[in-house]
Amino acid sequence: MHTNRRQVLAALTLVPGMAFAVSLLAKSGSDQQHDAVEQTDLAVKNAAILRRHLAVMNSGDYFAAAQFFAEDTDNFGRPAGRKGILAVFTDVYTTFPDWHMEIEDLAAVGDAAIVRVAVTGTHKGVGKLPVNGGLLIGVPPTGKSFKVEHIHWYTLKNGLIVEHRGVRDDLSMMQQLGLLPPVKPYAPPS
Repeated sequence: MHTNRRQVLAALTLVPGMAFAVSLLAKSGSDQQHDAVEQTDLAVKNAAILRRHLAVMNSGDYFAAAQFFAEDTDNFGRPAGRKGILAVFTDVYTTFPDWHMEIEDLAAVGDAAIVRVAVTGTHKGVGKLPVNGGLLIGVPPTGKSFKVEHIHWYTLKNGLIVEHRGVRDDLSMMQQLGLLPPVKPYAPPS
């Protein structure tokens, strides 16, 4: 599945206060990385925090990356806490030691920030937690790599992430890892 900028823009229109972000992103004509950050101290600060967080994630220091989350953070609407986030990161990096998230689009308004990222990794470990759709628990490493898109939505308070939700293309990831058959492209009836 290929998520394009139009899909991200459509999602942003559902967010109160994100209309300005939609207009800023829509005005940009290139397919390069785009930012739509409300020009308030809070939004600018939160966008910078997310950029630092993802840079730390990409360095492989997932313990330090977990420190960007509050002690009582929610993940997908459930209490996880920083320890729960660290457990998820540990499992992800055990399964994919070269996990990388490249920001394609970032929008921030007040305490809300949304990023669309290109995610890559090589399956070199065995998953133990129901992350990445729970599809990799106990699965032997394939040694294959993948590249998919994610959209992550964060709420920040006092410089820390207090809530996270995300949408991932787990089906394409599993297909690229050779764990599910590829889907034939749709051909309309003649």
